[in-house]
Amino acid sequence: MDGTFNENDLSRVIDADKAHVWHHLIQHKPFETSDPRIIVEGKGMRVWDQNGKEWLDAVSGGVWTVNVGYGREEICKAVYDQLMKLCYFAQSAGSIPGSLFAEKLIEKMPGMSRVYYNNSGSEANEKAFKMVRQIAHKKYGGKKHKILYRDRDYHGSTLAAMSAGGQDERNAQYGPFAPGFVRVPHCMEYRKHELGLEHLSGEEFGIAAANLIEEVILREGPDTVGALCLEPVTAGGGVIEAPEGYWPRVQEICKKYEILLHIDEVVCGIGRTGTWFGYQHYGIQPDFVTMAKGVASGYAAIACMVTTEEIFEMFKDDADDPMNYFRDISTFGGCTAGPAAALANMQIIEDEGLLDNCTAMGERMMNNLKALQEKHPVIGDVRGKGLFLGAELVTDRESKEPVDEKQAQAVVAEVGAQGVIIGVTNRSIPGKNNTLCFSPALIATAEDIDAITDAVDVALTKVFG
Repeated sequence: MDGTFNENDLSRVIDADKAHVWHHLIQHKPFETSDPRIIVEGKGMRVWDQNGKEWLDAVSGGVWTVNVGYGREEICKAVYDQLMKLCYFAQSAGSIPGSLFAEKLIEKMPGMSRVYYNNSGSEANEKAFKMVRQIAHKKYGGKKHKILYRDRDYHGSTLAAMSAGGQDERNAQYGPFAPGFVRVPHCMEYRKHELGLEHLSGEEFGIAAANLIEEVILREGPDTVGALCLEPVTAGGGVIEAPEGYWPRVQEICKKYEILLHIDEVVCGIGRTGTWFGYQHYGIQPDFVTMAKGVASGYAAIACMVTTEEIFEMFKDDADDPMNYFRDISTFGGCTAGPAAALANMQIIEDEGLLDNCTAMGERMMNNLKALQEKHPVIGDVRGKGLFLGAELVTDRESKEPVDEKQAQAVVAEVGAQGVIIGVTNRSIPGKNNTLCFSPALIATAEDIDAITDAVDVALTKVFG
């Protein structure tokens, strides 16, 4: 750590936190007798808490965000310089960093052309949903308004985004939800028996899983379905990569029924899977792409909804109609810190070859996890892409019965006792919060990767023997 807190400072910070801060995704009852963790500093892939303990962060800020690591002076300086010049103006006007980042981003996204700025992944997805609904009214008398989403996928925590949420436990107690959102089956080959497709594997399974989407479309009526929203790699639902054959068939189905394809890259975007965007592994062309977390690596709040020129043109084809434009605003979409940080973030990824490093270190981590799978029968499946990986824990490989989630959480705690932070699926799928999650920063070294998986090895032995 570069700086220290004296005991009085620490006491004041902890007291203030316990008295006034409502933390995310956590039960606060234990804080009546213990202290919350307060992260006070970060450098590279390490962070330090209020007690001076060093942690190796294998989840990039807890939720897959700090792609280029902590303490990047060039990003901080870019934000400072921009804020001194202009901190904000509503996005009804433009800004220098907003224009320049949009240009640079579109260079990485062939086929896309327009960037709509906002301030969170949930909001970015809602912007796409609103565009789909407005297009339905403009072109189809409001009928082609339904939005399909996939079981286990997650698209945000606002009520509209949760209406497209495929994680039943995360959605529990927050309904009723918005109408017009329809679920399609997951594409998880490890649990293909849930789909009645246990007789298929590989590409045959991938095509069949995509065909299940077509069945839903035909059931609902193709003339009522406006869009299909999918994660390129399902994140909080278990780190699931679709098998070969799935994505080409999805694209084919969307074109057949004139359904807009919305790819949610909030987690996978900006290098997490070894390409700029996860969908670029699969040769598909989306109509909407949404992104947030890694866009500026957490150095400033920014999210983007990116679309094609064809979509953009639909909102200005009749300038005499006062309703014929996208009547929407995101207040903090006008902040200039976000695109300034995003430009510097993207430059670091390019200059340091972090896409290639992500691929190489992802392969190393996958191999390490597969070696652990051979050693520990409790690991039923290892999967993922780049530096976005998961290990599903089961009581029995034959039945694939998930371990009790308290045991999965105990593994996370034992890894933490060794000074490494990993994740686990959390209040997502009822009875199936059993997947360990890994998303170290794109700067990870071989030593970092080995330290993470070594800690998991020790933890699995302690919890399961």
